[in-house]
Amino acid sequence: MATQKEVKNRIASIKNINKITRAMEMVAAARLRRAEQRIEQLRPYAQGMRKLTRRAAEQAGGMPRVPVMVEREDVKRVGVVLITGDRGLAGAFNTNIIRDGLRLQGELREQGAEAVFSAVGRKGVSALTFRKQDPRTSYVGFTDRPGFANAREIGEELTARYVDEELDRVELVYNRYVSPLTQHVWRQTLLPLQQAEVTGEGIAEEEDSGEETEAEKAHAAALWEYEPEAEELLAQLIPEYVNISVYRALLESAASELGARMTAMRNAAENAETMMEDLTLEMNRVRQSEITQEILEVVAGAEALG
Repeated sequence: MATQKEVKNRIASIKNINKITRAMEMVAAARLRRAEQRIEQLRPYAQGMRKLTRRAAEQAGGMPRVPVMVEREDVKRVGVVLITGDRGLAGAFNTNIIRDGLRLQGELREQGAEAVFSAVGRKGVSALTFRKQDPRTSYVGFTDRPGFANAREIGEELTARYVDEELDRVELVYNRYVSPLTQHVWRQTLLPLQQAEVTGEGIAEEEDSGEETEAEKAHAAALWEYEPEAEELLAQLIPEYVNISVYRALLESAASELGARMTAMRNAAENAETMMEDLTLEMNRVRQSEITQEILEVVAGAEALG
């Protein structure tokens, strides 16, 4: 049985852990609200950009001669971008992304294609490196507060590699934020635009369900004249669409990480409090046992003298 001093030391250590986890929970909660606001403001714009780009492509004849929209008949190399965090202590946030990315790699291998990984966040880079899946490119240092400049850097790199035929398709894997308790792993086909789609659990919650209102249908059926021509317009729209899509994924991931960390730290703090209660009971039992032992020794001594 542990001594009273040993139990006290354990209680002191767990009390310190409880203070740290409570502080981390409060920090994550304070930053989460700002992250939620950024997502709420960007989602309508991202969906509008997607619809506009798709409509312009349809008006241009569906298959315009724009390099970034050229579909590959034989898909051999697929760029898989895993969006993780720079730090841990966020529950299964990073693990779920790595697991889904490796599952996607297996699916592509069965189809005769190769997955070429890129990683956003130090956790993704280290996990892929540990598994001998060195990422082709890595982006670190901004996952908790991503800016549009970061998204532009990633989007331009992916677009250039697609145009240069280094990649035949580009997939994003990231966590979509629903609530501090719920984040869904989503896969988004980024390029080519004709195959752009989003899949994952909770997809029915996505605002852009693909269904158009009567006003939108009438708007699409109207005769539009583009200035400049639709193909020239697409050459400017598509890079912006790619950058916005990447930016949205980064913001979704950042909010998901904060929500997951807040929940994980709350659970850790509650577990620490439970352990302190159990250790306090154990310390009381140890103290009682020591007192009983001292009484027995006094009685035994008295009887020996008597």
